[in-house]
Amino acid sequence: MQINYLGHSSFRIKTKTATLVTDPYSAEVGFKIPKVTADIVTISHPHFDHNCAAAVSSPQPGGKPFVINGPGEYEIKEVSILGVPVFHDTQKGEKSGKNTIFVITAEDMVLCHLGDLGHQLTAKQTELISEIDVLFVPVGGGKSLDARGAAEVVGQLEPKIVVPMHYKTPQHGPKFAHFSFVEAFLKEMGTAKKQVEKLILSKSDLGEEEMAVVILERKSA
Repeated sequence: MQINYLGHSSFRIKTKTATLVTDPYSAEVGFKIPKVTADIVTISHPHFDHNCAAAVSSPQPGGKPFVINGPGEYEIKEVSILGVPVFHDTQKGEKSGKNTIFVITAEDMVLCHLGDLGHQLTAKQTELISEIDVLFVPVGGGKSLDARGAAEVVGQLEPKIVVPMHYKTPQHGPKFAHFSFVEAFLKEMGTAKKQVEKLILSKSDLGEEEMAVVILERKSA
């Protein structure tokens, strides 16, 4: 399995049987999403920086990716996806609406994309999202988890690998000026910055080692 960071909260996850893109965004974030194809697109909630499915093409001529934009159970091309309903804020969605967490199982590994989660998880939600290998967690604040809140959710889920997302970069537009840089999250986690171009994983890579926090470089083309 190969994981590339497309920027903001968007990743390309390539398995042996399918390619999946999470939360594609519009250029309003301050930069364009790279040209990308996928069999599956997941959209955590209907905001411009997470729901630009039109930016993703199908690998099949004339086809369209299968778009998942809400809770439920899905099985596509040997990839299992569970959408778990949560909220974008601490007030049960009254301020910013609903959000869907996607638990993705492929090649005997379990990945979890939290979307714009805005609160700590309940015991029931934690039970549904257990035994995570790779966790994609928003850390920049704003209307979703800030650095401290993200660190607390990481503690709830105890994944093997943590990949921060949804944080401020020099390329982000003025709408995201209030975000924090990823370093605030690293400070909360007590870890040094480890940045890589991509993640290439197999189940055998995920042993009993200490949890790792990995910053993925944004793929720009």
